[in-house]
Amino acid sequence: MQNDKGDLLAEVAGYYSDKLAQHGQTPRGVDWNGEESQRLRFEQLCKVIGDVKGFSLNDLGCGYGSLYEFLTPRYEAQKYSGFDISEDMVRGARQRHRNASNVRFVNSGEPDEIADYGIASGIFNVRLQRCDSEWREYIEATIQVLDRTSSIGFAFNCLTSYSDAGKMRDYLYYADPIVLFDLCKRRYSRNVALLHDYGLYEFTILVRKS
Repeated sequence: MQNDKGDLLAEVAGYYSDKLAQHGQTPRGVDWNGEESQRLRFEQLCKVIGDVKGFSLNDLGCGYGSLYEFLTPRYEAQKYSGFDISEDMVRGARQRHRNASNVRFVNSGEPDEIADYGIASGIFNVRLQRCDSEWREYIEATIQVLDRTSSIGFAFNCLTSYSDAGKMRDYLYYADPIVLFDLCKRRYSRNVALLHDYGLYEFTILVRKS
């Protein structure tokens, strides 16, 4: 299973490296439509943080570090660690943020240390040729990683199974929000929020630990 997961991540890493090569360090370079939807997505994910002055955060699937750029003007102090399976993404992020303090970028599929918060944006969308059951297993394993490497809370998003059928693509994965909400509620915390009202074909789950 470990070898198969390595193959899965390698396929996805290749997909995003190609996107970066085509579109550069832009939202389209990490397979999003544009800056406005990216900002809206980050707003939902960061609701797990709340009104705090200082914290540490692991960004799983960090791309070129756009979440760090979103966080910087909004929070006074932070320790940010970004992790991505694409070497090209990490190389670009390090160059882009070479003068930033309390920031690091690591080529890895999971965080190497525990932070206050963990965030994963967009990493569950592109399943390529993987079947539903295999991709669902990957999602559940990654949520376990988010839980294990965050001490206060974590957040992630997924494309929604409530998307319009005519706009769905077979290489993308559309998750059932109720199933993942139930999983998080039963396994990780009593304090779980499901956000599905912000105008995108996706949902965000926030898990706050007691």
